[in-house]
Amino acid sequence: MKKTSYDTDQVTELLYQALETELGGEQIYEQAVSAAQNSDLKKEWSKYLKETKNHQKILLGVFQELGLDPEVETPGRAVVRLLGESLVEAIQEAVSEGDEDAAQIVAAECVVLAETKDHLNWELIGHVAENGSGPFKDALKRAFEEVETEEDHHLYHTKGWCRELWIESLGLPAALPPPEEIKKVETAIGAARAEKAREPYVQKH
Repeated sequence: MKKTSYDTDQVTELLYQALETELGGEQIYEQAVSAAQNSDLKKEWSKYLKETKNHQKILLGVFQELGLDPEVETPGRAVVRLLGESLVEAIQEAVSEGDEDAAQIVAAECVVLAETKDHLNWELIGHVAENGSGPFKDALKRAFEEVETEEDHHLYHTKGWCRELWIESLGLPAALPPPEEIKKVETAIGAARAEKAREPYVQKH
């Protein structure tokens, strides 16, 4: 199939939203780490926080290579920032209520919401690199290959944590750490299979 050119302005908008998502992700993970009660989860989110900071650096390298000003504001970027700030505030509000287990679940939900957008950004960046032809292609391809696996872990593993923490809160046997974490899931199909086969990992009461 012949590769097609892409809308440079819209790809640029995607990059600004991606950068803002990573910047907001740092703040979200800082709050999530402080709210985490499970030691394995705290360790996992601390790792993701470090990786998120590195993703910022990778994107800033793309901006430099493409001659883009990382300080430019766009309407979409402003919306992404607002959403990120709202998630930070949600975790802070949950922590202030004093129920540590409930706050941990809220933190997991907020990370899943943030990583859903983050994962989409990188999926689209990878799609442009794979299917488009234009001046950004090589830079996007290199960046995508650096972060793809880590972004998969961030989303699919935290979704597993969130589900199992909720199950535990319902008074039912939970798999902690979740099977997504144990199996090192890296795809949506792998995550679905891990959830379906969670029973051997459930901690019996």
